[in-house]
Amino acid sequence: MASLGAARTAPREVAPARRTSTGQGADTAVVQRTVGADPYFPANGDARYRVHRYELAVDYRPGPNRLSGTARLNAIAGRAPLAEFLLNLADFKVGRVRVDGRAPHYTHRGGRLRIRPAKPIRAGAAFTVEVHWSGNPKPVRSPWGGLGWEELEDGALVASQPVGAPSWYPCNDRPADKASYQLSITTPSAYSVVAGGRLLTRTTKASTTTWVYEQSAPTSSYLVGLSIGTYQTVLLGDPGLGGVPQAGHIPAHLLTSFSRDFARQPAMMELFEEVFGPYPFGEYAVVVTEEELDVPVEAQGLSLFGANHVDGARGSERLIAHELAHQWFGNSVSIADWRHIWLNEGFAKYAEWLWSERSGGRSAQALAALAHRKLAGLPQDLQLADPGRKLMFDDRLYERGGLVLHAVRCALGDESFFRMLRAWAALHRGGAVTTESFTRHVARYASDSLDDLFTAWLHETALPPLPSASGAVIPARPPYPPTNI
Repeated sequence: MASLGAARTAPREVAPARRTSTGQGADTAVVQRTVGADPYFPANGDARYRVHRYELAVDYRPGPNRLSGTARLNAIAGRAPLAEFLLNLADFKVGRVRVDGRAPHYTHRGGRLRIRPAKPIRAGAAFTVEVHWSGNPKPVRSPWGGLGWEELEDGALVASQPVGAPSWYPCNDRPADKASYQLSITTPSAYSVVAGGRLLTRTTKASTTTWVYEQSAPTSSYLVGLSIGTYQTVLLGDPGLGGVPQAGHIPAHLLTSFSRDFARQPAMMELFEEVFGPYPFGEYAVVVTEEELDVPVEAQGLSLFGANHVDGARGSERLIAHELAHQWFGNSVSIADWRHIWLNEGFAKYAEWLWSERSGGRSAQALAALAHRKLAGLPQDLQLADPGRKLMFDDRLYERGGLVLHAVRCALGDESFFRMLRAWAALHRGGAVTTESFTRHVARYASDSLDDLFTAWLHETALPPLPSASGAVIPARPPYPPTNI
């Protein structure tokens, strides 16, 4: 997770980090039918309908920082007729709006595009929305600084978690409202465009190039990542038959350091496919910008790193593991609303520990003990299952979330624990989940009740005792030197 912002620094895993220089399980279906307004961000999203596809055509000129776009949304009304509905869109000029080809009445103020169709949309009916907009994109304001579109010294970067997506396109900005995307981005030909998904075409006309990407997997609006800059593209490893293509897009002068720092990402992919199940998307890309970022930024099928994360000494290797793990937990298996953010960050934190354990670094037990000692010296006022908006990106949420997973591992034993993880990722692939659906899922793999464990770790603020395990089944291969010292 990360946020953008010039000359801002933040604690290591505090809110979104900024610039400083396809099937679903039964539980998921229930969540998506019943979830309402997000309690942390009630002005974002509209639960009365859902979008199943976005087609965005955007023209961006870096010099004047000028963006114009057309969006076509294919949506389905909920259980009640829609006399009106909302989209989130920041401070742009709206040129035209159509609903099923007809002009509706609409208002646009306060980041909300309120649309009233010429006639109400029937309950359960499919409908299309077209929006034309233009202006100078900028981050949207939030308690953590600006979020979303950030103009860089030479290009642009999008990092939207949690509510920055409306900074550059109209959307139903709820994490549980997941859709497929086609992105068509036109820029001056000197720039490369990198987005999550498969590159369909790249067409140059005169001085501009249009890049068209397809992300067919269900995607939350905040996870639509984009980077515009001058990059050199390299392949990471040989995916082989049936493997996951992995590419890096980096400034040319960082190539040597990048090649060392990211050399073990294919081994991370191998481990995570082993313990979490198959990689949930068609490809994975990483981008390194010329700018510095407080922390990396995850997006669907894409992670964004700052130049400060490339040092040629593998100094940020745990962050590489963290962002890769988000592709399973946070991106494929998403949260129903932001109260459940620990299901994203706690799982990614524990993936760091699993990678350390596999790669010859400290064991998950040792790292859990370190996290526990750290938390013991900090205030005991965070309820993990509902931390509140103020604490949803607190560093303690990451560490305590990782400890929950370790406590479950110790309670279940390795064989049942990893079987549970793989089933969780498979059952809810492409869907949205809650803390309750996770605890119900874990209970199916436990011989004894885990109610007390979950009450203590998730719903009470006091730090429970450190969980302990007798050993690990993950094989210590290959014999990499320690990297988490």
